[in-house]
Amino acid sequence: MNDITTMRAVSQDVVGGPEVLKEIRLPRPAARAGEILVRVRATGVNPTDWKHRAIPGLMLGEPPFVLGWDVSGVVEATGLGVTLFKPGDEVFGMLPYPHGAGSHAEYVTGPARAFAPKPAAVDHVQAGALPLAALTAWQALVDTARVEAGWRVLVHAAAGGVGHLAVQIAKARGAYVIGTAGAPNHDFLRALGADEVHDYRTTDLAEAVRDADVVLDAQGSDHAMGSLRSLRAGGLLVSLRLDDGTRALAREAARLGVRAEVMLVQDDHAGMLAIARLVADGRLRAEIAGTFELADAAKAHALGETGHTRGKLVLTVQ
Repeated sequence: MNDITTMRAVSQDVVGGPEVLKEIRLPRPAARAGEILVRVRATGVNPTDWKHRAIPGLMLGEPPFVLGWDVSGVVEATGLGVTLFKPGDEVFGMLPYPHGAGSHAEYVTGPARAFAPKPAAVDHVQAGALPLAALTAWQALVDTARVEAGWRVLVHAAAGGVGHLAVQIAKARGAYVIGTAGAPNHDFLRALGADEVHDYRTTDLAEAVRDADVVLDAQGSDHAMGSLRSLRAGGLLVSLRLDDGTRALAREAARLGVRAEVMLVQDDHAGMLAIARLVADGRLRAEIAGTFELADAAKAHALGETGHTRGKLVLTVQ
């Protein structure tokens, strides 16, 4: 007989390599006021997951904790006051970042407005790959940069989880999109709609791109400082780099007459609805680099940490 009071989850007691991840049983959560309880069908694995797993003292504090922010699944129950969803509804969304982690489990609770109806045209693997990375790209390009048709948008790490979705979102906005990636991914990016592709290992981007309206530093990488020189006067760099280098970045941007913003993704009902519309219209799709069962989360982390995956890794929950 199944124990309906507990659930499987992937947790860790210490920080370290992928081997610290263990499948355990935890009490099944209950939806509080304003929340839904979701039976997870698929959940993405993002760089922030393996960083929190391995680096002491990040935003989740010290373990034990369950990682994961991406969710695609079925509403099991609703909390007091929830009107958006009913049990049985298929939903996808991102748990509040960073402190709402916990989707690498059979069940998870989260604010009802962190979710949107899952597009019927895609399965849970596809939907589970999207939320955190797609919201990051949407909030960077649309909410922060307000990209318009005809703008020139440079996306670094354009074949990565955030980057390949950013290429598609920028194209949906009518932008001219320039992507950076290793040569093996150039045809992939062109198929997504990139108008121009450069190999970051062999190209001086400051020389090759000098008039971008927006640069998205999709990995929070060391490219950010040099990318300021790829912007036109008054152009905007959006970086995901959250470390001590942000002050130096702001000073250099001011010196060059451009702007720099450092962004942290947030759960966003309106953003999820916009992403769902793009998916339903066939203008946004995640490239799936690999799928793993929940118990094999350590294998997904190890693959992700190689830095050579294209698109998103996904855990499936049977």
